[in-house]
Amino acid sequence: MSGRRARSPLQRVQRRSRELQAQVAGRTARAGPGAVRRGSDGACAVLQVEALRAESAAPAPGQREDLSQRCMQLKKLVDENTNALHELRKADEPAPVGNYNQRKEEEEKLLLKLSQQLQKLTLALDQDTVTTNDAANEEHQKDPQTEVGSGEEDESEEEESSEKEDSAETDDDEDKLLDDPNVKECIAVGNFDAQQEGDLTFTKGEVLLIHDKKVDGWWVAENSKGERGLVPRTYLAVHHEDDDSEEQSEEHIEVVDETADGTEIKKRTDSHWSAVRRAITENDTVEVLTTMGAVPAGFRLSTLFQLLEEGNRYRASYFLQPELTPSQLAFKDLVWNSEKNTIHPRPTRVSLIVTLCSCKMIPLPGVSIQVLSRHVRLCLFDGNQVLSNIHTVRATWQPKNPQTWTFSPRVTGILPSLLDGDCFVRSNSLSSDIGILFELGITYIRNSTGERGELSCGWAFLKLFASNGMPVPSKMYELLLNGGTPYERGVEVDPSISRRAGNGVFHQFIALKKQPVLVVKLRSLSAQSKDILNFLPETLIGSMCYIHLLIFYRQILGDALLKDRISVQSTDLICNPILATFPQLMDQPDLMDALRSAWADRERTLKRSEKRDREFLKSLFVLVYHDSVFPLLQSTLLPEYKWAEEESEASRWKAIADFLKRSRENDGALQYLLSSENTHRAFDISELAYDFLGEVRKNNPGV
Repeated sequence: MSGRRARSPLQRVQRRSRELQAQVAGRTARAGPGAVRRGSDGACAVLQVEALRAESAAPAPGQREDLSQRCMQLKKLVDENTNALHELRKADEPAPVGNYNQRKEEEEKLLLKLSQQLQKLTLALDQDTVTTNDAANEEHQKDPQTEVGSGEEDESEEEESSEKEDSAETDDDEDKLLDDPNVKECIAVGNFDAQQEGDLTFTKGEVLLIHDKKVDGWWVAENSKGERGLVPRTYLAVHHEDDDSEEQSEEHIEVVDETADGTEIKKRTDSHWSAVRRAITENDTVEVLTTMGAVPAGFRLSTLFQLLEEGNRYRASYFLQPELTPSQLAFKDLVWNSEKNTIHPRPTRVSLIVTLCSCKMIPLPGVSIQVLSRHVRLCLFDGNQVLSNIHTVRATWQPKNPQTWTFSPRVTGILPSLLDGDCFVRSNSLSSDIGILFELGITYIRNSTGERGELSCGWAFLKLFASNGMPVPSKMYELLLNGGTPYERGVEVDPSISRRAGNGVFHQFIALKKQPVLVVKLRSLSAQSKDILNFLPETLIGSMCYIHLLIFYRQILGDALLKDRISVQSTDLICNPILATFPQLMDQPDLMDALRSAWADRERTLKRSEKRDREFLKSLFVLVYHDSVFPLLQSTLLPEYKWAEEESEASRWKAIADFLKRSRENDGALQYLLSSENTHRAFDISELAYDFLGEVRKNNPGV
């Protein structure tokens, strides 16, 4: 009996990946098909890639088709191995594995790279085969005897080839037309059942209205019932309205449907890695901008922005909700203090204030793009996954010095909270690698095409604990920015700076001074600040200027869920407009500013004794909320919130300012609500009813 310990499922995959790395590095470049010994199909594929590449460089006569066939077979095996990797779960491991998700993602990246190499090799071989056959046909046509002897045969072959080319051209034209941004109506060529939440189920022949053609092949569509969701592009064809086109479309549907029903839909996951994978592998837009010289080579699609776009998982509104214990029978971070008749403060492992001071030497984009916003997005990060919400602070800059971004050190009065550089940071994560990830970004629009997007101008990571477990000191930090994504290493934001530098020490020093940096300050908490922060959720990042409003919300939440609920077993809807709608303000900072302004106006009229009465302040906050932001949330006069759209932001703020003024003049919002001049959206029960079972966060050990 062998004493060797059996490898875990993940270790077996890692062993195959190491064999792949050895092949790519050239250490076993001479290995041919016969070098493969024991192992799975995936391991065989890994070991044969380099041999195939060597053989395809100078193939023997008649071997191209054989090599192409072997490439396709190996790609299938690699894809099967990738699917097996996707099926692995941490619970399948016989023993605990550190950084399991990170290791799994690294294997996935290797297999993805291998699959792409095989696909390129297959295409190259097929192209060479076509070229060789064309050359042979030309030689064949030059021979008069052959021409006479096989005239009819050649004629039939030419007709068949012409039919195939016409068919291919038709398919290509149809494909291009389908991807045309002006084409909005498509017809389903097969039945599709939703795979996960957010997908749209449809049937063959159904006409869908396309709202967004995403590059990953999953498009946002709407059916005749007004339902929206994601649909796979491979199940769609162009919808023609005229009769002749409809007949052509029907013929096309019959052909494509055979493909559609057998098409393997691209796998999607809800983890943050999907956004990272898109940022790494789907950088066509960035490559175009880089080639044009519009942005430096180290710019990438913004990883954190893509996470925000995937849903509410990384938004502050999600982390503001109470979290359940692992048993899901009680609240983890919301506990009632019967002695003080309020919620218990919750001290956390990470509780600090970080101040964004400035960004220096940030490369300027070219004149072909217009910058709509300069900002920093920050979150808690452990080198592998995002552990908190993603908070955004907008930067200001002067035309005389556009390479320097600045932030407001403390927002007061009418200054927008979006400019507040003072941010509180809270987390109870036990990760030894936890730190703050800063991603500098710009929202831009291309002058030539009108295309909007968001790019990362560099990122920095500030670890919060030293190797001995002690917190890092509270001081000013000047963080050198890295290019690429947070999952890439050794990428410069602007490689041309290093290339222009000489070899001398002085030149290297000057080049270092030109590198982009982010200046931040970690501030230790006073006893009073610590007490205030402890009333917040255990995991949250936000602006210091509205922290008092969050505490009011948490206290009202505690009253509703812990003190006033009929019983702890009751799961009935709770009628409370503040609980039902307040989290929406976290995603609309101008409405948060409206509430902050209205509360400041009311607070100035209070007596000193009233300011010390917690219950009085809480009841007054409810009145201020109802007279300020609550009517605005459903008003049709308030345009939809759109990020970095100057016209939309200006029109929203004008509508908000006008409403607040009228509310002050009329001593409340009742007259505004009853006026026939103002219209509101149709009433929905969600405006008043708080469903805490649908809103609470399930316990996540990683957060």
